[in-house]
Amino acid sequence: MFSWLLPKQAETGAVAGKRQPETSVPNTQAAQWLQRLEWTVLKRLDGQLQGDYRSLFRGSGLVLADLREYQAHDDVRHIDWNVTARMQTPYVREHQEDREIAAWFVVDLSASVAFGSGRTSKRHLACDIVAVLSKLLSRHGNRVGLMLFTGQDHAHSVVPARCGRRHLLHMVHQMLQAGQAPGQAQALQTSALGSWLAQAQSVLRRRSAVFVVSDFISPAGWEKNLVQLARRHEVVAVRLRDPLEMAWPDTGMLLVQDAESGEQLLVDGNDAAFRQRFETQAQEREAALLSSLAQSGVDCLELNTDEALDQALLRFAQLRKRASQLSTGGRAAPLGRPEPAQTGGVHA
Repeated sequence: MFSWLLPKQAETGAVAGKRQPETSVPNTQAAQWLQRLEWTVLKRLDGQLQGDYRSLFRGSGLVLADLREYQAHDDVRHIDWNVTARMQTPYVREHQEDREIAAWFVVDLSASVAFGSGRTSKRHLACDIVAVLSKLLSRHGNRVGLMLFTGQDHAHSVVPARCGRRHLLHMVHQMLQAGQAPGQAQALQTSALGSWLAQAQSVLRRRSAVFVVSDFISPAGWEKNLVQLARRHEVVAVRLRDPLEMAWPDTGMLLVQDAESGEQLLVDGNDAAFRQRFETQAQEREAALLSSLAQSGVDCLELNTDEALDQALLRFAQLRKRASQLSTGGRAAPLGRPEPAQTGGVHA
């Protein structure tokens, strides 16, 4: 959407869904990208995320984190028989993960993600957050993998979960190169978030931390697949936003084109009634999306193209710790500013 502000980028000619070999990578651009993030984001986070390492994700650790009802895929050895006897319903224990995890990034780089009203586009923001989180997770030996989608029904590339700086450069290189080659059909750039989540569920066999990085501008129906993915994995929805998607500027007569469907429309930005209708519909879409994410039971990290990345990550980390303390019966420290209450997960 809003392709009048940022030229639309096409798909690469790589074979879709093929696992990309980690051979000699022309990583000059990727190395520069990662070095910039290390100085502008990671250095700022170092002094504020120090301390004893403990993952915010739940798994087969030693510290009890939560109790929940038994599900079909759960291990019967994790059933808490005392609670089951009292509640007359099987309950299982969830523990705080205290060992290495596998983190996967399901990244949406479809045409709508190429939009950006300022110096930073949603596509660049997606590359930044994947690189930063991968660097933070791999510091403690955690493996990170990538499933990259650029508009087809299947993955553009799948990078197996590994660790190391060379592997991280390979992931960054894959994201930067996706959508650079011209000449691909417009139909290949449409979002299909539902099928992408279904494919991620079939690829990820073992329980992992899954970060779904997308603007969630996709046809309805993806919510069911997100719920199914969250039943087996620890899912965090990383939502990409741009301020111009919520309020139309006073631009005068303008011909706009949808970046994915190619539909064109002539609008009058001077019309106050049109701008009000646009803002109302944007707010309704925003409320519906937040409700869907909350009902899916996943945490949501919202990233704006005009916001510092380190501040968004710090706010999200504080909310995750606060939710973890509350789930174990502890007393959470107050945050610097009040956050809206959300059902079904952390929302930042």
